Amino acid sequence: MPRARYKQLVDQLAADIRAGRLPPGTRLPTHRQLAAREGLALVTASRVYAELEAMGLVSGETGRGTFVKEIALPPGQGVDLLASAADMVDLSFNYPSLPGQAEALRAALRQLAQGGDLDALLRYQPLGGRPHERALAARHLATQGLQVPAAQVLWVEGAQHGLMLCGIALLQPGDVVAVDSLSYPGFKLVAESLRLELLPIPSSGMGPDMDALAAACRRRRVKALYTMPTLHNPLGWVMSLTRRRELAALARREGLLVIEDGAYAYLAGEAPLPLAALAPERTVHVTGLSKSVAAGLRTGFVAAPPDAIPRLERALRACSWSTPGLTSALACAWLEDGTVARLETRKRADAAERQQLAAEVLGPLRRQGHPSSYFVWLPLGEEVRADQVAMDLLRQGVSVSTAEPYATGPVVPHAIRLALGSVEIPQLRRALGRVREVIEARSY
Repeated sequence: MPRARYKQLVDQLAADIRAGRLPPGTRLPTHRQLAAREGLALVTASRVYAELEAMGLVSGETGRGTFVKEIALPPGQGVDLLASAADMVDLSFNYPSLPGQAEALRAALRQLAQGGDLDALLRYQPLGGRPHERALAARHLATQGLQVPAAQVLWVEGAQHGLMLCGIALLQPGDVVAVDSLSYPGFKLVAESLRLELLPIPSSGMGPDMDALAAACRRRRVKALYTMPTLHNPLGWVMSLTRRRELAALARREGLLVIEDGAYAYLAGEAPLPLAALAPERTVHVTGLSKSVAAGLRTGFVAAPPDAIPRLERALRACSWSTPGLTSALACAWLEDGTVARLETRKRADAAERQQLAAEVLGPLRRQGHPSSYFVWLPLGEEVRADQVAMDLLRQGVSVSTAEPYATGPVVPHAIRLALGSVEIPQLRRALGRVREVIEARSY
């Protein structure tokens, strides 16, 4: 039996794209034009483009058309820490480190080896940390405006681990979770793994559009909201206290569980109260020391309402069984002696310096970000395609993120996210110069 006509057309277009006969950025005929040209029904032409899009070869963009994608770009560009080659300048992933941190670790390990009961660190630890560890975590959260009893704080293995525990313990497969239309890729991975449905909410200024969120709750049975009110990743905004209060009121009215991600909140300095302080009975607050101290430390904290703690502890037992004794002891030492506080202060200053450098080097390019954050969002011009910009930079040895990993809905804006915290300042200056040159070259 001969293959269906539309299948032959799919294969033909796919071959042309892979062979470069249809280069990246090519605008393909409209669905109606393709149907007329090939003698197909309109629904069949739409099916052709749907299959090509599922194969990752084209992207359909509302109001613009269907375009050939840059297929040489590594999948998931910007979210795979191991994707960058050794000689690649990595502006896709943040793992900020300051001079002297390695020596501080060496000194802390010597101190740990010389005192205390080392045998105890080799044994299973209490779930979520020992009482004094939970108290230290609660004291740390208080510095960010969240006053919470130690019994309502759990130690976890980084903020990403904390987000996964929230999904396992507090949500069910099929639950609808409202998220910003651009949001943290790690939570997208949690949702995919746990079969949660993400419902994208457009932003309105410095936060989600409250009217759109309320309408979504009326239209769908929304179970939870995932949000980053203090230093949003990737857009960098800090939600106002007024909007936080509106959000807390809406969560109470609609019965929403709020999952508040505070991983970058330490960079914002003086910020409004966390949502967990405004709606403590409905909010789970997740943060960690990976960004403020070191990515390899893998220490995080989850603060939750009392009735959620047993479920989170059960999920914690299923995922890791015990709090890692060695890393928690090290983190406790640095919380107690002020190392964490000093690193946070120094990193705020470091991030501000890098933001100023980005403003200087990127010049007239449109950009969005917080003045003391480690990332910049660059919306691109109407005719500039993010995948082509990313590929041009990759060929020059600079790795950046497109908007694709951050988009939670079908509309993916053409934008570039630059992580500023992973390379030395002179190298960052050169890389930012290349970013500007590539974008400007593509703009004309």
